[in-house]
Amino acid sequence: MEAEGVDSTIPTTARLVFGERAPIAGEFVGLLASHGVERGLIGPREVDRLWDRHVLNSAVVNELIPVGARVIDVGSGAGFPGVPLAIARPDLDIVLLEPMARRVEWLTEVAEALDLPVTVERGRAEEKVVQRRIAAADVVTARAVAPLARLSEWCLPLARSSGVLLALKGQTAADEIERDRAAISKVGGGEPEIVRCGEGVVDPPATVVTIERVESGPPGVARKRGRKKH
Repeated sequence: MEAEGVDSTIPTTARLVFGERAPIAGEFVGLLASHGVERGLIGPREVDRLWDRHVLNSAVVNELIPVGARVIDVGSGAGFPGVPLAIARPDLDIVLLEPMARRVEWLTEVAEALDLPVTVERGRAEEKVVQRRIAAADVVTARAVAPLARLSEWCLPLARSSGVLLALKGQTAADEIERDRAAISKVGGGEPEIVRCGEGVVDPPATVVTIERVESGPPGVARKRGRKKH
């Protein structure tokens, strides 16, 4: 699978975020703009916004992830945020979790084309068999998948104790936290915090809600802990 008919110019910001791996990010953008559109993974109107709205917005989240961490990206879809994270941080052990067969096929092809050190798994985060197979991540990521309450219920079981969910959200993040705080605590999540990633690099910075898994004992039984600083 090769990128076709795409402007190969790589933005200066991309070079700041990806460093020497910026050309790989450029290849990914090319694949999205050609095959991604053809296969219905990206809308034609999104092509001009691939770098800023999707690729860079995903990649800057890497500043919240420790070196060598195991990461599960839930609902990877066209590859966000998992693929940009894998490009920016080849030290990470990343699992791309996606339920739809055609998207799993796409992610597998992208990983092979870009020679990315990722594992592609088909399944849903809420399925017990999936949780048993791939759980115990240091970090679980998700972008535009579901409201925080549901996302916490699905994703926190995939994290180890003291692991963290990084949910990429928009301007409604604070409202979601107020609405879903009790539900998040009920499934073993700590106090949600909003972090801006890529400040001074990307405009606007990425809005990320961080939720630590603090449960002790069976799911749904949470204990209080101090906030984890990132």
